Amino acid sequence: MFNETFCKDDIRRIAIVGSGLAGLTAAIKLKQLGHEVTVFEKSRGPGGRLAAKRVSLGSAQGSVDMGAQYFTSRNPEFLPFLTEFAGNNSFSAWDGQFGFQDAKGQWQAFPEEPRYVGTPRMTAISRALSAHAAVVAQTRIERLIKTDSGWALFDADNQQAGEFDQVVITAPPAQARDLLAQSSLPELANQLDDAVSRVLPCWAVAAHFEENPWAHHEGMRCNHPALYWVANNSSKPGRNNSSEASSGAWWVLHATAQWTERNVEAPSEQVANELVAAFRELTGTKVAVTDTVTHRWLYARSEGGANPGHLWFQEQGIGLAGDWLSGGRVEGAFDSACSLVSAFTAQPVSR
Repeated sequence: MFNETFCKDDIRRIAIVGSGLAGLTAAIKLKQLGHEVTVFEKSRGPGGRLAAKRVSLGSAQGSVDMGAQYFTSRNPEFLPFLTEFAGNNSFSAWDGQFGFQDAKGQWQAFPEEPRYVGTPRMTAISRALSAHAAVVAQTRIERLIKTDSGWALFDADNQQAGEFDQVVITAPPAQARDLLAQSSLPELANQLDDAVSRVLPCWAVAAHFEENPWAHHEGMRCNHPALYWVANNSSKPGRNNSSEASSGAWWVLHATAQWTERNVEAPSEQVANELVAAFRELTGTKVAVTDTVTHRWLYARSEGGANPGHLWFQEQGIGLAGDWLSGGRVEGAFDSACSLVSAFTAQPVSR
């Protein structure tokens, strides 16, 4: 049984698995309510799909956004939350022309809507939010073991990471299902089967061109067998901080889920070459590429299915939150975390 409530006095120590936007939002909200919260992150730092990679051009340094490309704020509480806990300097509006291809391949304009990005990279938001949480990095939680008072968490080296009253899991559904299955909770793990089947992979390539290869749009949703989305990363605010870094343009190319599935084990160099070739076919550009960076997302975005907002298994004291439970958009992670914390406390949670 899930999505039931309990009194906030019942919880004291809470573990959160995953330090993406959902995990950090939940940590901040629960900490505000007076609870002791620890966030465990398998990578070196927080971020989840708010991911960026460092790039260099001569002696200059920069970064490219390899995961989520922008976010919206349809929830009126989202931007105030970011302003309060990440700061005004951590994000900016991304102005520009955005287009999509219709069924005939013709370019149409995106609906008018403010779009935002982290500055000077998407990870700036998660880094700033993490300052308000106790984050234990480079610790992959592999299993939970039931104790008299709650759960003991064990990492990949079978070392105990602590004991907690409740656990919040904000990992992608496949990883959440694995964690539940490895924790002798098959009845909970099985409830994620449909969600796992709906999460799509994505190969991402950042390519540096000697000059801007396409001046008509800053971001494009493509109708192409290989490309799902392409964007001029250099057009985002805060990306060009020196004259050397601003020469040329970095574009990020996201492959379609179908193309990624067919090429999921392909070498990175091959992926980069084929997606750049697809971009040339899409735009007709012949501008030279001077560098590429690749990243394979096995769990990139969720498509379809139910959107319950969160899952709360009251009997076990385990909650799940993430954008995949709330529409798949970046701000869906915030919405999901807020709805889960509201279920914890049996009252609406706002900033």
